[in-house]
Amino acid sequence: MAKTLSSTGENATIALFSHAFAAGNASHPDVIAGPGDDCAILASPDPKTVLLHKTDAIIEGVHFYKGERPGRVGHKALARALSDIAAMGGTPTTALVTTILPPDTSTSYARALAAGLARTADEYGVAIAGGETAAPHPDAPALIISIALLGTAPAHQCIRRSGGLPGDLLFVTGKLGGSLPSHRHLTFSPRLAEGRFLASQGATSMMDLSDGLAADLPRLSSASNCSATIDPAALPRHRNCTTHQAATDGEDYELLLTLPPKLAPTTQRAFAKKFPTLPLTAIGKLTQKNSIIPGLPPGGWDHFSTITK
Repeated sequence: MAKTLSSTGENATIALFSHAFAAGNASHPDVIAGPGDDCAILASPDPKTVLLHKTDAIIEGVHFYKGERPGRVGHKALARALSDIAAMGGTPTTALVTTILPPDTSTSYARALAAGLARTADEYGVAIAGGETAAPHPDAPALIISIALLGTAPAHQCIRRSGGLPGDLLFVTGKLGGSLPSHRHLTFSPRLAEGRFLASQGATSMMDLSDGLAADLPRLSSASNCSATIDPAALPRHRNCTTHQAATDGEDYELLLTLPPKLAPTTQRAFAKKFPTLPLTAIGKLTQKNSIIPGLPPGGWDHFSTITK
């Protein structure tokens, strides 16, 4: 019986495509880092700077539901990609927006959707320079928004998932859990200023938490050729959320990062001074490579697996 994507899961699907693209990327001098990080890293004409390139999509019925406020939907579409720029310690610059709109979408809905995109772009200094519009097949009339986003980062402070070392301490910004029932997944603030600050303070690896800590921490630790251990009781949780929900719900869009132990206390104090309303919480540490992360429940979001949360 042939394997399917539902039997192998999202990580294996990404690996399948990454393997197919590897040879071409390796032969292209402008590609510094291809698949495997929150953004692709490309060479810039300025050797002190790198370019960041990210695409992301939201799909009705998966990332938002019919009846959600269109302005919030527009915000989420762009903010998800901004969160990935944040995870690299970068600054967003320019976006292209592709919208797949069912023909029976009202013009008032489309106008409010565009306004939501524009407000978020203005808030974070992003120019929306164009894109594409199309209609879906009548048999699958879902609304889809896809973002292609460009950004920049200092070459010496572009933080990848692969920079962590055994003994580095694990931190998360903000609080976790309950994003969907609270609608925070539609209103969150991408941690752009926070990501740049943490990069400047010596973070060794970083990514954003979109699929849930239970799915994303193994990705970061694996990219760093490490395992990890966490203290479940230390997970910063939103009110009325359990530890399990904090680890598995996903759609938090906070930053997961590592710091060397000698830098951690100073960085925590500096972060608290600069961002007094946002916690930076130690939750564990990276360890020597093995296949198990003690204290981390299975779960998180997987687009292809039938076993998610």
